[in-house]
Amino acid sequence: MSSKSPLRLVLALLTGIALLFLLLLGILLTDTLVNIWHNLREAPAWLQLVVVTLLLLFSLFSGWLVWRVMRPKQPLRQVDELEPVDRETLDRHLDTAREKGLDTSSAEQELQKLERRREAGSIHVALFGEISSGKSSLIKALLPDAQTEINVTGGTTQDVHEYRWRSPAGDELVLTDMPGLDETGGHLDSLSRQEALRAHVVIYIVDGDLTRSQAEELQALLKLEKPTLVALNKIDRYSDADLERVRQQLQEKVDRLGKADVIPISTGGRRQVTRILPDGREEQIERELPPKVDALQQALQRIIDSHSDTLDSLRDSAVFVLVKQKLNQQLQIHRREEAEKLVSGYARKAVAGAIAAMTPGTDILIQGFLATQMIKDLSRLYDIPVRKVDLDLLLELIQKRVSKQTTLLLAVAGNALKAFPGVGTVAGGLLHAVVYGFLFDALGKSIAASLDSRGELHPLQVANQFEDQLGEDIKTSAVRYARMAFQEVRSASKDD
Repeated sequence: MSSKSPLRLVLALLTGIALLFLLLLGILLTDTLVNIWHNLREAPAWLQLVVVTLLLLFSLFSGWLVWRVMRPKQPLRQVDELEPVDRETLDRHLDTAREKGLDTSSAEQELQKLERRREAGSIHVALFGEISSGKSSLIKALLPDAQTEINVTGGTTQDVHEYRWRSPAGDELVLTDMPGLDETGGHLDSLSRQEALRAHVVIYIVDGDLTRSQAEELQALLKLEKPTLVALNKIDRYSDADLERVRQQLQEKVDRLGKADVIPISTGGRRQVTRILPDGREEQIERELPPKVDALQQALQRIIDSHSDTLDSLRDSAVFVLVKQKLNQQLQIHRREEAEKLVSGYARKAVAGAIAAMTPGTDILIQGFLATQMIKDLSRLYDIPVRKVDLDLLLELIQKRVSKQTTLLLAVAGNALKAFPGVGTVAGGLLHAVVYGFLFDALGKSIAASLDSRGELHPLQVANQFEDQLGEDIKTSAVRYARMAFQEVRSASKDD
């Protein structure tokens, strides 16, 4: 018998016992349910109704509780979320930003650009697609006299270029050639996204089936809710039957991403063909392929005609969103800078408070008051109210984490103070002053990060991040606050 046999025997015995227990439990449960059913049948109708109602409510509550536990977490609210905003509301945001001293030049330039485009009265069309998908060739097909470089190896469109074109119906269009997807790192970058918001119409060019990266970029464009066309290029490679099948398959994929029509086009080019000479010999020659963009021109004209009353308002609304996003970005930068100053100031106060404490325990009271005030000031900076229950819970969680690392913190503070000869390691409360300095620094940064990223004070997240902050570059922080404590002591000595 192998050495594993006793273990297998034990496992088999435990499995048998578990199965027997489940069987007995099932029998007991069945017997109980049958007895309840028989008793209910003999009970008054009102009692039956009450029991059934309670069972139904319990089932609904259980289902709701399971759903709450199992549902995926909601994504955090992003600063650049597309929220509609009108001009009046935008002007109020601009006034508020100026009052706070924010840099509003970028937002104001965006509005000035919008006014210039309004006065020009042109229809702006943004062209997107991967490199070598045919954007520059399409412009060449629509504008034979346009000066554009076309390179089949890709990577020629490094900047944003604008070209004017008058449609067959007489409308003046401005075509904007955006950097290719591969040139922007495989995603819709900030420059491309902003130009799409400024445009009236978006055209996305592909030369076959959508790749994963193309689908992601197209979906990002469709979320901007602009009139969008998907131009299927290089249709000369397909027969009529194959072209319709490819177009239909592409349309089905696009429909799953959003709303856009797939328009077959050919931007021309050259193709090698075999010519049979009179003597029977074969000769390879290049044949010029004429562009086929009439369907795209007609689709564009339909959009212009059918949205003539709303194209400008849609564009204006999108630009207002863009301006609001720029203001939000400046506000975020401002808040981060002010939060850093605020945290640094409270850390200095914590150091000074520890040194100034006259009796044992006084420093703890001082730090508790300062911590509460720092949390309130940070919440006011981010315009986020903080409930007292969250504040108390946060301070309790922080205290527990500090208690676990007190020995380490004091040791690091003591080593930092050794860099200042003659001070000693505990004289005048210096040891605790250094500890309080980097505790406040870590706590303030953690609170600011929570308010900045989540839009709320989340005590557990702050406490966890606080613990991580203590482990990051703690020695450097200790030296910085040891120097600060040393300077406080010297200042106090001079005053005396």
